[in-house]
Amino acid sequence: MEFGALSRLIVISNRVAPAEGSHSGAQGGLAVALQSALREMGGIWFGWSGGQTDVFTGQVNLQRGDGYTTATVDLEEQDIDEYYNGYANRTLWPLFHYRMDLAEYERGFAGGYQRVNERFADTVRPLIEQDDTVWIQDYHMIPLGQELRRRGCANRIGFFLHTPWPPRRLLATLPEANELVETLFAYDVLGFHTAEWLESFCDFARLEMGADIEEDGDVIRFGGRTVRVIVCPIGIDTAEFRALAASDTAQHTCRQMERSAVGRAMIVGVDRLDYSKGLEERLLGFERFLLEHPEERKELFLLQIAPPSRASVGSYQRIRNTLEGLSGRINGEHADLDWVPIRYVNQGYPRDVLAGVYRASRIGLVTPLRDGMNLVAKEYVAAQDPGDPGVLILSRFAGAAAQMQEAVLVNPYSAEEISDAILTALRMPRDERIARWRALMDGVEREDVMWWRKRFTDELIAAPSLAEVD
Repeated sequence: MEFGALSRLIVISNRVAPAEGSHSGAQGGLAVALQSALREMGGIWFGWSGGQTDVFTGQVNLQRGDGYTTATVDLEEQDIDEYYNGYANRTLWPLFHYRMDLAEYERGFAGGYQRVNERFADTVRPLIEQDDTVWIQDYHMIPLGQELRRRGCANRIGFFLHTPWPPRRLLATLPEANELVETLFAYDVLGFHTAEWLESFCDFARLEMGADIEEDGDVIRFGGRTVRVIVCPIGIDTAEFRALAASDTAQHTCRQMERSAVGRAMIVGVDRLDYSKGLEERLLGFERFLLEHPEERKELFLLQIAPPSRASVGSYQRIRNTLEGLSGRINGEHADLDWVPIRYVNQGYPRDVLAGVYRASRIGLVTPLRDGMNLVAKEYVAAQDPGDPGVLILSRFAGAAAQMQEAVLVNPYSAEEISDAILTALRMPRDERIARWRALMDGVEREDVMWWRKRFTDELIAAPSLAEVD
């Protein structure tokens, strides 16, 4: 059955990008990927507006354009505090990134998370037509499929997780762990970026949910429901990003950065300001390089772009303060009259500007402590000059590492490994840089966002709907 035989795609996620499309720096990789899928297939993108209302009414704001419709709702202050700032960002996010020390387990957070998912189900259900395929995104919406089923939705419903899935012993610290995992059996297809995340999910289901679990290859049965679990790593819109890298803005930015470098090699890091990104460890690894290789110290610099996020969450305030202090200390101890080792920037930039920055960079430093995927790594590769490409240094603990073995892979917790990798990249011969880049680029082109979408939706379309089963 071809996708075109279905009427529409209904994408549901926490936030929604504007339907008219934009290259704004505010758009993350997920937003760009879903826009590409919706422009091709048509449909609705539903989610929270980001706005607040005194009383939740379920009123939907519809905006049409660029091949699809956005549908958004406002939430009450308590909803935002408990569902978004609370359970999503102070419970699930740190837990799913292996940071039990930062996870906060509050009944009020869990209650708000469930309440908002019920409100989303009430609001989006009337927008879903009989032949639509529903694709729910990420950890904010885990119970939503079950709530749609309770409201009579017999459509094919898939769920994709963009974060890691934690090991069984870590997830078991969540008071509602079993109940949360049970809700995932309302879906027809579950997608994960890597085999590691998928195996962690299956391990929990197998060992924590009792004898009612049945496994048959990539199919798991529980409570009368059958779900298919697949590995489906997300990609970028490679053709679009290559076009951005060739744009006038990108070329101007590249020349501007090269002039600014004054003959020095530029290392670039681009990360949302988050403790999962390993920014503190990255700066310490770079400092280790400066100490171990004084002959190289004035021949390069690190540009770290780190736009703030989730400023109302205390752990994010602390990481910003820590990084500002650390970058200031390193610069104070190592800078000279004509050279500063770290340029630390707390703002976002449009993607065409970033494409120019990537192309001007001798090294892309992508070292998260834990990451579901990491599309910056793929964008860096796509932006390179084929005749003189830069070198990607990539954390072994990023989901992207499973696909990008030709990068210089490092343990981000080790300052020594980061230092050694920087030296390796700086001294890498052009022939080797080209060979590594070509292999990486082949993967970025082959398994792009359209491949990701097709891989997931083909599985979802092949699943029988509840109406067909009945």
